[in-house]
Amino acid sequence: MPKIAKQLSDRAVAALKTEGRYAVGGIAGLHLRISAGHRGWVLRVQVGDKRKDIGLGAYPAVTLAEARERAWKLHESIRGGHDPVAPRKQQRSVLQAQAASEKTFSWCAEEFLKAKSSEWKNAKHRQQWENTLETYATPHLGQLAVSLIDLPHVLACLEPIWSSKNETASRLRGRIESILDWATVRKYRSGENPARWKGHLDKILAAPSKIQKVEHHRAIQIEEMPAFMQNLRSRAGIAARALEFLILTAARSGEVRGATWSEIDLKKAVWTIPAHRMKAGAEHRVPLSGAALRLLSHTPLLPNSDLVFPGTKEQPLSDMSITAVMRRMKMDAVPHGFRSTFRDWAGEKTNYPRELAEQALAHVLSNKVEAAYRRGDALEKRRHLMNDWADFCGNAQGQFAKLLDSFKSTQVD
Repeated sequence: MPKIAKQLSDRAVAALKTEGRYAVGGIAGLHLRISAGHRGWVLRVQVGDKRKDIGLGAYPAVTLAEARERAWKLHESIRGGHDPVAPRKQQRSVLQAQAASEKTFSWCAEEFLKAKSSEWKNAKHRQQWENTLETYATPHLGQLAVSLIDLPHVLACLEPIWSSKNETASRLRGRIESILDWATVRKYRSGENPARWKGHLDKILAAPSKIQKVEHHRAIQIEEMPAFMQNLRSRAGIAARALEFLILTAARSGEVRGATWSEIDLKKAVWTIPAHRMKAGAEHRVPLSGAALRLLSHTPLLPNSDLVFPGTKEQPLSDMSITAVMRRMKMDAVPHGFRSTFRDWAGEKTNYPRELAEQALAHVLSNKVEAAYRRGDALEKRRHLMNDWADFCGNAQGQFAKLLDSFKSTQVD
């Protein structure tokens, strides 16, 4: 055991200013260490075959008397066979491990997006996630350790917009839930997910179905279609032709704007849209009516682009370019609304089965049993449907169109 130095008084200790290490006496091994203006207590002890320095706190926050008392207790512990440094090391290791595993919500969100974004169809989907989280979640959750996030934190994100922007809030809730689930699987947090809906948030927040306003795509009335088509066909421009093709095929805007000549078989009069460009993620064949083939026959092929309806710099048309055509025509409707018009026409003006119209729209059957028994895509039956739709849109030109289609079909190679 170290020798006990001369016992210094409080005044003598306070007078020590020069850098160095000073034994203060009273307890073996107790020193005041002065370095770079900092003064602190250090106890040098022998534990087994090793000499160790143990910090006892800063001076004068820890007084001389308190330092001697702490030093005495440590000596007692050592005499009892304990290593006073080991618990500190263990605690330090625990804290270091905890710090390594503590991840913020923003970090988890970024890693989640990296892991999952390859599943999404385009970069726009990731951008939507990032924008929603940045606007509504990051201010409340961003720098929080994901392990600490609980119900009050989630509600702070959702409650301000739950009634006024319910669709956005509902998507935000689902995105927070997904990120927290990911963090749980990666062992960054544990316990129930505070963003889950069923049996949890549904007991606190109003059901979306009760407060969301369902806004259907504005559509043209069935009876207005022939006059609209006549007006549309009188307008020049690639966007007008893309809109006409959209109507004749009952396709979505993105499917038409991304259409390529390599997807179209003019000889078989079929447009095959690959799965990666379809909303449902399944390949969809569209039977092309005579009117659609006529339109394509007057559409030029560009040498450096495979796009059927290219925009500027041979890139796909923007969604707004097709919408702009309707605005110039002063129509209170949107391009997607023509799918509703087509569906209304098939249901109210024809005897075609409901399932055939749904197939034409590439809708996924909600009835799983019915979907399981659907083997083919009824292409030829849908061909009659699409020809009748084209005839209806052309109105008085219908009979002439059929004759011209017949002639064209013999000319297509």
